[in-house]
Amino acid sequence: MQTFDTLSLAFRTVKSNKLRTGITVAIIAFGIMALIGIITAIEAMNQSLTESFSTMGANAFSIRFKDRQIHIGGRDQVKKTTKGALKEKNSNTGKIITYEEAKAFKERFAFPAMVSISIRGPRNIVVNNEKVKTNPNVVIQGGDENYLQLSGYTLSVGRNFNKLDVESGRSVCVLGNSVAKKIFGDNPQKAVDRIIKVANIKYRIIGILKDKGSSAFLNADNVVITTYNNIRRLFSTSNTSFNIGVMVNNIKDMDIAIGEATGTFRPIRKLDFTEESNFFVDKSDSIVEAFTKSLGSITTAAAFIGLITLIGAAIGLMNIMLVAVNERTREIGLIKALGGTKKSIRQQFLFESIIISLIGAIFGIILGVLVGNLFGIVLKTGFIVPWGWVITGIIVCSLVGLFAGLYPAYKASKLDPIVALRYE
Repeated sequence: MQTFDTLSLAFRTVKSNKLRTGITVAIIAFGIMALIGIITAIEAMNQSLTESFSTMGANAFSIRFKDRQIHIGGRDQVKKTTKGALKEKNSNTGKIITYEEAKAFKERFAFPAMVSISIRGPRNIVVNNEKVKTNPNVVIQGGDENYLQLSGYTLSVGRNFNKLDVESGRSVCVLGNSVAKKIFGDNPQKAVDRIIKVANIKYRIIGILKDKGSSAFLNADNVVITTYNNIRRLFSTSNTSFNIGVMVNNIKDMDIAIGEATGTFRPIRKLDFTEESNFFVDKSDSIVEAFTKSLGSITTAAAFIGLITLIGAAIGLMNIMLVAVNERTREIGLIKALGGTKKSIRQQFLFESIIISLIGAIFGIILGVLVGNLFGIVLKTGFIVPWGWVITGIIVCSLVGLFAGLYPAYKASKLDPIVALRYE
């Protein structure tokens, strides 16, 4: 019997035992679906995080008074975004960056780069005009003339802040696209030079931002941006730290610029050369890296769930193949009587086992990708197929089918043809 004939016979046998095949396929498909589905969802989360938090370009970094802390899985599990966070800090750690320190850095930093000063304003505020108001979920942010560019914003209409706006702290603002559409409908361009109230304070609109996009993690368009001196003048900032953003002209100069920035800021913070820095240099993609590392444990858990399910499926598949050997004892005896070899019988049962596993893998992969991308739709990401894990799933299922079919195939090939033909 040729290999192709053996494969054809194995496929027909699998097809004829629909119930038995269906149950085994369902078990294998569930394991692969759990694995591929979770991995696809995690990749969708990674893509959404990258779009949400990589607000600055690859050639930018920021200086913060403390490290970012990411909470995943409860308040006790804290992920930090810089290697320096793993070290114990001196007593100065946590000292906010004051306006004087931020301004001194901008004046003294001699490296060829763009520097921006910004401060966070109140959260969850309401923006309104005479007729319409937003939900209390708008953020107000204070910056300077360089803030929009360093934060990845682009004006669709109007102008940026000038030095007079920044120094005087007068009440002018730039509206995020979502806020502009909420207040002014489908024609947000008409908002320029209009008066609105932000947290019950009157502001004149000088510009509207282009749509930056949003995700489940961040809506970068639901923002009102004014100058940092306006925030200082109208809101309480005594316990709020300033942030410093730096954008170099060439990404190759990043490490040099970070070194220069550290050397410039340490004297401003009045640090002795023996003291550790009490501030953090944060690259634009560091928060994404922190989230990605945190999600790695979920990937491991998904692989563990899939592995346990596949082990159970392998045991079930082996038992089903052993039952098949007993049911088809007379058939095996007839094949041997007609000249079938032990090799061809082993091949037939191995092929059956592998075919069932691969069918389960195909259904599991399709369902897993679809389920994972349902999560992607919620996060507003593109269609994702984790090809590496898809190939891994096919290989693993092939191995499961192979090992699950070895003993039943060996047992079938060892049957005595005379005894097999007399089996009732």
